[in-house]
Amino acid sequence: MATKSQDRRKVRLSRALGIPLTPKAARYLEKRPYAPGEHGRTKRKQDSDYAVRLREKQRLREQYGIREKQMRNTFNEARRKDGLTGENLVELLEMRLDALVLRAGFARTTAQARQLVVHRHILVDGQLVDRPSFRVKPGQLIHVKAKSEGTEPFQVAAAGGHAEVLPPVPGYLEVELDKLQAKLVRRPKRAEVPVTCEVQLVVEYYAAR
Repeated sequence: MATKSQDRRKVRLSRALGIPLTPKAARYLEKRPYAPGEHGRTKRKQDSDYAVRLREKQRLREQYGIREKQMRNTFNEARRKDGLTGENLVELLEMRLDALVLRAGFARTTAQARQLVVHRHILVDGQLVDRPSFRVKPGQLIHVKAKSEGTEPFQVAAAGGHAEVLPPVPGYLEVELDKLQAKLVRRPKRAEVPVTCEVQLVVEYYAAR
């Protein structure tokens, strides 16, 4: 469970980035749709190109809850692949195990999804995987360990308890929520991935570093 200080940090970060990073932050943003701090209500001065790109990069990184080094490594991998680097980047991030646990509705937030993986509740094709960054391949089945299925968090998930705070299940996932299992049927396409980000600005940010 998130502590109060973690909750406050996520709310503050959500306000700074202009996107809700948790359900609690989403409620807060509805009431206070401006940046934190004493100048939050006043119109921001025109941001520099660097500041705009930096904020977009931070938006994407925080939506996946990953460290800068992981983000940079994933960007470098995306750049080496055929196709558009920005689209490749989102595709690679979205195929992380913790991201798909969240999309499937097994968890309520990115942090909770990561926790479920780290605490060894999640299997991929019958094998226990405790690395949130594990890259799921198309055709692989993600499911909850049998011993964990009866616990309260998973009972809530199986009953659709997170549906009101999560976006609809994207087309690249086949989910049987009552069985607590999901299959990645194909690679995600950027347009289907429910993250808020101008990926070209993220590419420009890293290309300039």
